[in-house]
Amino acid sequence: MIHLYVGPTLAPTEPTLRARQLRVLPPARHGDLDDPEIERGHTVVLIDGVYHQAPALRHKEILAAISRGIRVIGAASIGALRAAELHSHGMLGSGRIYHAYASGTLTGDDEVAVGQTPDGDLHAQTWPLVNVRHILRAAERDRILTSRTAALLLHALAEIPYPQRTEPAVRAVCRRIAGSELLLWLRAHRLRDPHWGDLKRADALGALALAQARDLPPAPPRASRPVPVSTGYTRAWANRRAAQEVEGQVLPTAARLAYQQIFDPEFPQVWGRWLQHLAGQPDAVPLGRRLAYVLDDDPDLAPAPHLVFRPVPDLSDPETVAFLLGRETAADREAVARYAAANTTVRDQVRDFSPEAIGDDVARRTLARLWRTDTAAVEDSAAARGFRNGADAIEHMKGFLAGFVADTSERTA
Repeated sequence: MIHLYVGPTLAPTEPTLRARQLRVLPPARHGDLDDPEIERGHTVVLIDGVYHQAPALRHKEILAAISRGIRVIGAASIGALRAAELHSHGMLGSGRIYHAYASGTLTGDDEVAVGQTPDGDLHAQTWPLVNVRHILRAAERDRILTSRTAALLLHALAEIPYPQRTEPAVRAVCRRIAGSELLLWLRAHRLRDPHWGDLKRADALGALALAQARDLPPAPPRASRPVPVSTGYTRAWANRRAAQEVEGQVLPTAARLAYQQIFDPEFPQVWGRWLQHLAGQPDAVPLGRRLAYVLDDDPDLAPAPHLVFRPVPDLSDPETVAFLLGRETAADREAVARYAAANTTVRDQVRDFSPEAIGDDVARRTLARLWRTDTAAVEDSAAARGFRNGADAIEHMKGFLAGFVADTSERTA
């Protein structure tokens, strides 16, 4: 299966996009490569991606996909940029734009950037500078422009921010600097071939053909210095998509874990046993005493292990999930689903409501009451329950707060 992330570089009507075993997806964004439909042995072709209107696809997400046995090919747009940056770590690059970035001939990401309308229309509204370069070189070869005029035109068009490099703007600059001969020459080419001069499109089609080839070359060798692909960040990103079906309900695993972290009074003991488990020592010496030994400190004065070690668990791992959710009950799962529904209900009733808009101090006071402590100690209590910090616990509490308040009101009514 080939998963193609593409938007303005190839029009939705492109006949090649109707090929079998081809899954066409919108421009890639942060988190997309954690899609469970992208499996080991599949190929991802990265052409377009977002980076202004939503978080961009990170380099480590691509490396993590490669480490899972997924081939990743990049070309034409952000795919060419990422392939040039990661080709020594297993990502394949394709096309002239990729080679220009890999060789250092091109450096700026604005070369391939295009503007789009905010309504989801995937057609480009502006000209990418890399296509302008390609057309100007052809005009020089055909002696439509001198090298000096071509350089002046390229400089003038490069000075225009990419969202404003519309066709009327390009034409106006061309007329001012080169007269109408260049535009007439371009129009003649476009009458014969509407895609003439579109280097990004040509590279995208070439990358797709490469992905479909039976003799697809092997991935390049890894770099001499291995890049860690499983980090706290990559696990946190993947955890957002982790979900399981339990008793007919599909619930986000991260929400189920956060519920236990917040509401189970015994969870600090669960987290302590988890840290001991991660330490991987066959003896029964508690982690706190081993830590005191390493620090050459008094066991009674050494910092608590949860204040030193704050790992991000892998919620795609069944063993990890079973360990951390060992005390979860059916009632807990029902509460997670009910609290998620409560957010939707309040959002329908209160304009502009979102859990994120709840004040930090409200969530902090709620946590302090639940954990039978004061607000100043919430930070340490959050660490003891496996949260990265107090702010992490507060953000999760906000997601449960509407439902929790509703439950509390019913019990006291």
